Amino acid sequence: AGRDDDIITTAGYRVGPTDVENSVMTHPAVAESAAVGQPDEIRGEVIKSYIVLRDGFEPSDALAEEIRQQVRERLSTHAFPRVIEFVDELPKTPSGKIQRFKLRAQAAEQVRDNS
Repeated sequence: AGRDDDIITTAGYRVGPTDVENSVMTHPAVAESAAVGQPDEIRGEVIKSYIVLRDGFEPSDALAEEIRQQVRERLSTHAFPRVIEFVDELPKTPSGKIQRFKLRAQAAEQVRDNS
């Protein structure tokens, strides 16, 4: 999977996942973050962030909204994660690189299951 595969196209904008991830990572509750495009009928894709929390933080809708707002203030309005999922760990290669393709497939599958 090359870097071009990782580009998220949402409502006609091309968004690099690294910008979103780095912005999400500035929140004190966030240990790790990965951003992918999740299929969306209206926008083509919406940005979905998978987030691993630091010890002492609990997943909640309020925390997700706080992270969303923080990213929205730092990046443009089309580049914040509309969907946030808290996870225990991110899929990685043996060298520690996040396997976004696995998260993309998971996000697409969740959309299919919910439709």
